[in-house]
Amino acid sequence: MLYIGIDIGSTASKVCILEHDKIKNTFIYPTGWSSVKTAEEIKQAIVKLGMTSSNSKIVATGYGRVSVPYADKTITEITCHAVGAYYLLHEDCTVIDIGGQDTKVITVESGKVTNFSMNDKCAAGTGKFLELMAGTLGFDIDQLCTEAARGSGTTISSMCTVFAESEVISLIGSGKKRKDIAFGVIESITGKVKSLCQKHSDSHNYFLTGGLCDSPFIVDQLSEKLGSPVATQKRARYAGAIGAAIMASRIEGNSNEAL
Repeated sequence: MLYIGIDIGSTASKVCILEHDKIKNTFIYPTGWSSVKTAEEIKQAIVKLGMTSSNSKIVATGYGRVSVPYADKTITEITCHAVGAYYLLHEDCTVIDIGGQDTKVITVESGKVTNFSMNDKCAAGTGKFLELMAGTLGFDIDQLCTEAARGSGTTISSMCTVFAESEVISLIGSGKKRKDIAFGVIESITGKVKSLCQKHSDSHNYFLTGGLCDSPFIVDQLSEKLGSPVATQKRARYAGAIGAAIMASRIEGNSNEAL
């Protein structure tokens, strides 16, 4: 059997295929404007890889998990990120996932969720906030992180994304260097993550998942703020999909014939 995890995020959709408890393949799609369309494209891709209703089981997770009608089961991203992170790290940890729509902090013990916190009331502190601020500065997210590593000394004080964007525009108008404003943007996001982590008092073993795990500066800033090293790895961006694939391996019975 092949076990497939599909994580439909608001910005990117990740897929993981497990065979004999080993990662056989991972790939990523931009979610675009329609998670339904993205789910259909993923279906076509996994069928081309030889997936059928008789040789595979599928779990969907993430923001658009309800858009995957051919999944055997849908499971929340909290559970899937926890299971995926534990698979990658092989030890108890507190998972930090800065997603497009929300930021999640999840305490994982023996592969199970024992506590979680979310910033889902406002875009501030999320990947969408980072994307909007980068666009205001004329950067993409990677460029923003690179410039931020060269900057210093700027604080973005607004707690709301709309007001923060106005604050950034004011800083640009006052002649503040873009690298220093970029530093302030990252400082704002990592500060909000620190506040969420404070609800997980006894943890010092942090693991960053999601798309921002590729930014050394964000990892360094989080480590500094939390007073403890933040671990990550290349496959950490697929943690949700990996967890979903592992959960698919635990499904009993026949697979969804919709595939």
